[in-house]
Amino acid sequence: MKRRGFVKLCATAVAGVAASPRILAEGQQVYHPYGRVALVDPYTKEPVGAGSLEVGETYLFHYPYISTPCFLLNLGKAMKTSARLKTRDGQRYRWKGGAGPQHSIVAFSAICAHKMSHPARSVSFINYRHQEVRFRNKDDKIEERAGVIYCCSERSVYDPSDGCRVLGGPAPEPLAAIELDYDATRDAFFATATIGGEMFDKYFQNFTDRLILEHGRTDVDAVARDACELVRLRDFTANQITCQA
Repeated sequence: MKRRGFVKLCATAVAGVAASPRILAEGQQVYHPYGRVALVDPYTKEPVGAGSLEVGETYLFHYPYISTPCFLLNLGKAMKTSARLKTRDGQRYRWKGGAGPQHSIVAFSAICAHKMSHPARSVSFINYRHQEVRFRNKDDKIEERAGVIYCCSERSVYDPSDGCRVLGGPAPEPLAAIELDYDATRDAFFATATIGGEMFDKYFQNFTDRLILEHGRTDVDAVARDACELVRLRDFTANQITCQA
């Protein structure tokens, strides 16, 4: 059995025993615990505090595997309202909102749910757009909105303030959410699980060769352990492609 398959099997077993009644009631099959991993500064290796996360900036970390990218955003306002969502195959789940002292910090997989466009070292076609942009919504009408994740590969648009619900474009489901645990005593964030539709098996099938070159190691499907570095997207990728309708 491949490492990814073994981890998923173990995670499912853990979820079946330890998941809360809320998760059980709303579909534990879309709740995937991978372990508690601290988000740390790449230079100091210390946990990144809430006060250092700038509103409107796009941060990047890799979870639950060392080569699967995620966005972390400070939306600048409390995200206390949960969102009820569903995967492409109809599995329903609930996104519980933001983390941190102001409940404004959110995190999502940065792998587009349509054709898996994602941030690479050379270019990123998927980005957070804090300022107002134009896009075509699900009714194929032009809409203007700030604070969206926009994938310019096929024009899929997501709302990170609503669990990354799809606002427009061909994406068949929301971006998978990353569950964040905030430790107020340490002012530290920890990634603990993914919630929603996962695309990791297909991601590794399609991109392993390039990921090995980018990350300089062959075990790109290794599970993240203990800590993962949090960087600004603009420091990770050479080119951010932006677009609007």
